Amino acid sequence: MKKLAALLATGAMVLTLAACSSNYVMHTNDGRTIVASGKPTVDDETGLIKYKDANGVKQQINRSDVKEMVELNQ
Repeated sequence: MKKLAALLATGAMVLTLAACSSNYVMHTNDGRTIVASGKPTVDDETGLIKYKDANGVKQQINRSDVKEMVELNQ
C-alpha cells in the first residue's frame, strides 16, 4: 500500500512539473524556426539568447538574428 501511495505521489509531482514548463518558438531573420524547451534568457552583456533545444542541448543565438519569439500554447 505504501508503494502505491509513493508511486502515485511521484507521478503527480512529475505531471505538475511538466505542466509548469512551456516551450518557446523563435523565428529567425533567415527563415528558420527554433523550438526552445523552457523560456530562453537574454544576456545583455553579450547580446546572445541562451536556450535549450528540443533535445535538451544548450544553445546560443545572437539576439539580432531573432525576428520574433513567442510562447507556444499547448
